[in-house]
Amino acid sequence: MNSSLLAFLAFLPLLLAGVLLIGFRLPAKLAMPIVFFAAALIALFAWDMTFTRVLASTLQGLMLTVAILWIIFGAILLLKTLKHSGGITAIRNGFSGISPDRRVQAIIVAWLFGCFIEGASGFGTPAAVAAPLMVALGFPALAAVVVGMMIQSTPVSFGAVGTPIVVGVSGGLDKTGITEQLVANGSSWESYFHLITSEVAITHGIVGVFMPLILVVIMVRFFGANRSWKEGLDIAPFALFAGVCFVVPYMLAGVLLGPEFPSMIGAMVGLAIVVPAARKGFLLPRTTWDFPDAKSWPDEWIGKLEVDVDRILGRTPISTFMGWLPYVLLAVLLVISRVVAPVKEALTAIAISWNDILGEVGISSSIQPLYLPGGILLMVVLITAVMHRMQARELGAAFSESTRTLLGAGFVLIFTIPMVRILINSGVNGADLVSMPVAMAQFVADSVGGVYPLFAPTVGALGAFIAGSNTVSNLMLSDFQFNVASQLGLSTAMMVALQAVGAAAGNMIAIHNVVAASATVGLLGREGITLRKTILPTIYYVLFAGIIGLIAFYGLGIVDGLGGA
Repeated sequence: MNSSLLAFLAFLPLLLAGVLLIGFRLPAKLAMPIVFFAAALIALFAWDMTFTRVLASTLQGLMLTVAILWIIFGAILLLKTLKHSGGITAIRNGFSGISPDRRVQAIIVAWLFGCFIEGASGFGTPAAVAAPLMVALGFPALAAVVVGMMIQSTPVSFGAVGTPIVVGVSGGLDKTGITEQLVANGSSWESYFHLITSEVAITHGIVGVFMPLILVVIMVRFFGANRSWKEGLDIAPFALFAGVCFVVPYMLAGVLLGPEFPSMIGAMVGLAIVVPAARKGFLLPRTTWDFPDAKSWPDEWIGKLEVDVDRILGRTPISTFMGWLPYVLLAVLLVISRVVAPVKEALTAIAISWNDILGEVGISSSIQPLYLPGGILLMVVLITAVMHRMQARELGAAFSESTRTLLGAGFVLIFTIPMVRILINSGVNGADLVSMPVAMAQFVADSVGGVYPLFAPTVGALGAFIAGSNTVSNLMLSDFQFNVASQLGLSTAMMVALQAVGAAAGNMIAIHNVVAASATVGLLGREGITLRKTILPTIYYVLFAGIIGLIAFYGLGIVDGLGGA
């Protein structure tokens, strides 16, 4: 079998996903089972994998799915708990009276608060929470959705307390094989994973520092009375100040603390600095910008439904401090669980493990329910219920809403992650072929050559556009990116980092996220209008990240523990 045909067959499951989801517009719950079975058939008949190995890979994927769903459930449950306790409403009220300038409101309420919600909950919740909040402040519904979508870029790689990295990258790589190589080179998986996390944080920080300005410029250009770029650029000093206040603690958290914390800590520090600065008029332009009079808004700007903000954000009045306290507690408990050795040992002592599944050497999985962020999140939910004096029916409603969200995400992941594990584990086969990701990587490396790093973030973004998720994009493509770097003799850690960064940017054009945000403000059916605007910051993000990748590889000559340079 020639290399081109081999690469095509290896790529076929991903191509099929794109055709079914985009071309035929099938929902993911129908498309991904088809993709899974296509991958299994290719593995069995083209790669000559044994049925036992395909089944073992499927079971490994299902265990990984449980770990992801545990985190998703905890993240969404905390958000829903705060909705029913009044915490989200209290946080919203804390933003009132900061500035009448809509540009300032977009930076603080959408960008900084939205980045925090992404870090705490992820999975499309920032736009779904921020969009109705902005409508309540007087933004046109379409502007609120467009701005809300642009939140889903810089913070996304560390969204839902780090799920895209903790689970997406780890689950998308051949951890066992990589660890063997690392040990042989005197390194370890922990050091390698830390390197990936640090490079993701630094790359995002460099690119993301301009996102508050880009967000405002696009909002003013498309939704201002004068359709002016200049009116957006007038707030550049304040926007760049807000960007720096977010990305500096964000990068430090990524390098020093790990993938669970950057987005939350960056947003909390940013809000603590930027909000008082805005109240005092620091770096603000002399003129105040607003949308044109609501009576002149085009029909496409206005949602078909009146937004019930109280229904989405909660009603019960509590103090702003009490509203924020659960998130502060979450950050503290996560840090303690990761850096205090006795606590870490106690939490990791409970594990559900299955080594060499069905006798297949190297196919193993383990779930640590208390140590995973899902366990910490559940602890915070229970503490919050007591602190906020919630009634049993309120907590029950939060559980019910979170479970429905989980079922929607869970069904797709049940097929997606096992499909990815089949691809990764296909290197052991009766046809003596390299694994499917390696086959794809060899073809790409031969075709594109050393300039490939420029396009690596775009590949990640396409994965997120197709799958609707940074985590799923990382699961599907991390091993492919790793192997391309290996073929080119480049740092595999940095290439995987570019994958994660690009996959985060792809969330700005992920149809699933656009639909979720549009639904909250009654704009269903107008997703194409939003996408035509959010494609601009997406292009900026992936191109800038790709240029950083080229500089890192060929200018700085970065290396990793696998000898890539």
